[in-house]
Amino acid sequence: MSDKKYRKEDCIILLQNKYRELQASGLSRYPQRSDFEDREVVAIKAFLGPWPRALEAAGIKPPRDDDRAQKNKEKRIRAKKAKIAALKAVEKAKKQEKDTSI
Repeated sequence: MSDKKYRKEDCIILLQNKYRELQASGLSRYPQRSDFEDREVVAIKAFLGPWPRALEAAGIKPPRDDDRAQKNKEKRIRAKKAKIAALKAVEKAKKQEKDTSI
């Protein structure tokens, strides 16, 4: 086992070489963590982040949609509005129940 220290550039080269190797062997898929040794996977993720982001950094996978953050924000706002509406409906029902019991 080698005690080689990896750099960010080394990790990008590892990913690119593995991708070319897969393409040359007729496989049309992205490199997977299982294609590398554990120490290589640790280095890649340490320098480049989660696996999909590492593939993007190496130029293998197209970057994800930048609009994703805006969509998540809109989704949270809709969920919050729905929760508030549900709480108001419960409060209104309790008030009506209280008014009819008097």
